[in-house]
Amino acid sequence: MKTSTITIRLDDELERELDRACARTGRTRSDLARDALRRQLALLRFERLRKRTLPLAESQGYLTDEDVFRDVS
Repeated sequence: MKTSTITIRLDDELERELDRACARTGRTRSDLARDALRRQLALLRFERLRKRTLPLAESQGYLTDEDVFRDVS
């Protein structure tokens, strides 16, 4: 698998928080950054999909998350 490198700038507090998380979890900075990026990209995909499907869902009577959960559960 091909990999690439990116550089990001962290303020002091974020860097300390990242280092504490690494110490607590035994994971590297790269592991935590990759995981955070994957989660953020998944959230963005979800939000984009939700925005595209919202008009159709509303036309079918799904106005809240509870409406969806009620019919799916």
